[in-house]
Amino acid sequence: MHIPSHVSQFEPADGHYQAIVDAAIAAHAHKKGNLLPILHHVQDEIGYLPDSVVVLVARALSLSRAEVHGVITFYSHFRQKPAGKHVLEVCMAEACQAMRSEALAAHARQKLSCDFHETSPNGDITLEPVYCLGLCAQSPAVMLDGKPHARMNPDRLDALLAKEGVQK
Repeated sequence: MHIPSHVSQFEPADGHYQAIVDAAIAAHAHKKGNLLPILHHVQDEIGYLPDSVVVLVARALSLSRAEVHGVITFYSHFRQKPAGKHVLEVCMAEACQAMRSEALAAHARQKLSCDFHETSPNGDITLEPVYCLGLCAQSPAVMLDGKPHARMNPDRLDALLAKEGVQK
């Protein structure tokens, strides 16, 4: 991954991004350690965290671009490119693995023609691993567009995706 060394190498921040960052900072200015809430706020608004937002957030919080970039790349929830129309998260925590979530994930990767942290070729769905959805007693579990689904298997996953209109 290329990390630009000079601000001119980042995509330009438009006024829309600046307004979103300003709103996020205003909403979380009173909190100590507000970088995470600010990044969540911005990602919720834009859908991802483009490089130009890194510059804006870093400047506003008197942090280096590297510090902000490090937080974004450390936490798997943050994305640096747009997600598909839908996001499918497959739980890969120990309880779900004991109930064959690895086989479920392999099925999802094959069906969607993409790997974790990627989007299907048609842009319809982004596949992500997640490490505990809190449904351990009903594993394996997935979350589609923020809604959890328990006791998944390949057939149930296919039916869920079809019901939600998710295309391969």
